Amino acid sequence: MTASRSAGFYATIARYYDSEHHDKDEDLPLYSEVADEAGGSVLIIGSGTGRLMLHLAAEGHDVHGIEMESAMLDRARLKRDASPGLADRVTFHFADALDPKLKIDEKFSLIIIPYNTFMHFLTLDTQLTLLKRAKAWLAEGGMIVIDLPNAGEAYSSLDSEAIILERTFLEHETGHLVMQQSVSRLDRTEQNMEISWIYDEINGDGMVQRTIVPVTVHYFFLSEITLLLQAAGFSLDTVYGDFDGSPFYDGCPRMIVLGRG
Repeated sequence: MTASRSAGFYATIARYYDSEHHDKDEDLPLYSEVADEAGGSVLIIGSGTGRLMLHLAAEGHDVHGIEMESAMLDRARLKRDASPGLADRVTFHFADALDPKLKIDEKFSLIIIPYNTFMHFLTLDTQLTLLKRAKAWLAEGGMIVIDLPNAGEAYSSLDSEAIILERTFLEHETGHLVMQQSVSRLDRTEQNMEISWIYDEINGDGMVQRTIVPVTVHYFFLSEITLLLQAAGFSLDTVYGDFDGSPFYDGCPRMIVLGRG
């Protein structure tokens, strides 16, 4: 991830991240298609443990990733090293994308802000700063993709502040069963959701180790994203409601925004 407010969150849950998302692949075909269309090299802002980076590199693209959480980046490097044929096409930048000291001289045909990453930028100032930096890194006529949830779904939900079981999964390194739960509260004026993620890990003796990790994320509406992109020098190209390319409509699960520089 790249926003300083989320750094502690990802440091804590890095050991669970790949196990929790081991079956997440529904976005890969769309990114493959967009990367092929864009041509040239790709920059991923918030590259995490390298899931998307290594997928695009395996398809022949030169991919750079910005990641500020060392625990996430360490896992990405391990996965890269396990596929030595990809090493020449993968470049990691251990940095905060907002840090003015971060210098990337290359221009990219495609910039991706994947899987809710932009939600960690809570203020108008940080949102616009990030998009302006992305614009500076983008080649003329290049594309940007931002993957977000449809905010309408969160706003239509009743606030109960109850503990919700999100999923269960096996932690790959230990084989322990993990029950992931959450408690959330949505501030509809600020468009921020405060979430406490609860990981109950059951070891071989049946003992439960509980990890509670709070994080705050920002929900975006399409009009807001459109204005942010315009203010940063982008034009809105397409908006999808899911990774199958379906239109953005009331009740769709995602808001996948494609813009051009």
